[in-house]
Amino acid sequence: MKKNESLSQYKAQRNFTKTPEPKGAHKQAHSTNPIFVIQKHQASHLHYDVRLEINGVLKSWAVPKGPSTDPSVKRLAVPTEDHPMEYANFEGVIPEGQYGAGTVMVWDFGTYENIKHINGKIVSMLDCYLNGRIEVFLHGKKLTGAYTLIRLEQSTYKQGGWLLIKMRDDYVKTSNILTSKPRSALTDRTMTQIRKGAPWEK
Repeated sequence: MKKNESLSQYKAQRNFTKTPEPKGAHKQAHSTNPIFVIQKHQASHLHYDVRLEINGVLKSWAVPKGPSTDPSVKRLAVPTEDHPMEYANFEGVIPEGQYGAGTVMVWDFGTYENIKHINGKIVSMLDCYLNGRIEVFLHGKKLTGAYTLIRLEQSTYKQGGWLLIKMRDDYVKTSNILTSKPRSALTDRTMTQIRKGAPWEK
C-alpha cells in the first residue's frame, strides 16, 4: 500500500480547518533510525497510542491501560488508522466535535531497532506487521528495552486485537512507569498544563 493510500482514512476522519493535527501532506525522508512515539490521549476514555514508523507512516495501536515494563503484564492493543510521520511531534488539544477530541501528550518518544529474526535473518518491519508479530528494542526517553506486539488469532474487536508485552531483558521493572513518569517527554508538561495551553520552551 502506498503512503497516500494508507493515510486516506486518517485524512477522511479529520477537518483540518478545525483540528491542529498535522495534515501529513509532505513526504518524509526515509529514516536511518526508525522512530516510535507513545501519546497519552484523554479522549472519551484515557488511553495511550503506540506508534511505530513502518514504511513512511506511523502504524498505530490504542493501548487502553498503557505500556508496562513488567513481562507478566499483557496489554491489549487495538490497531487504529495509520498516522503521518509529523504526528510524532503533535501535542495539544483536539477541539470538541472533532474526531478524537481531547488532550494529547507526547508521553515518550525515541528510536527503535527491529530485532525479529527467522533462521538468522532479520524480518522486515512490514512483513512483521503483516504476519502479526513485531519484536523491537526501544530507545526512548522513558522506555528502554525489548517489546513485542502479537496479533491475536481470535478477537472480539472488529479491527483485530493485539497484545503489547515487555520482553525479558535487563530493563524489566515491576513498578508502574505510567504513574512514576507522568509528564510529557517532549515538553515536560502535565495533561492539565497542555489542556490549558501552558507555554513551554523548545
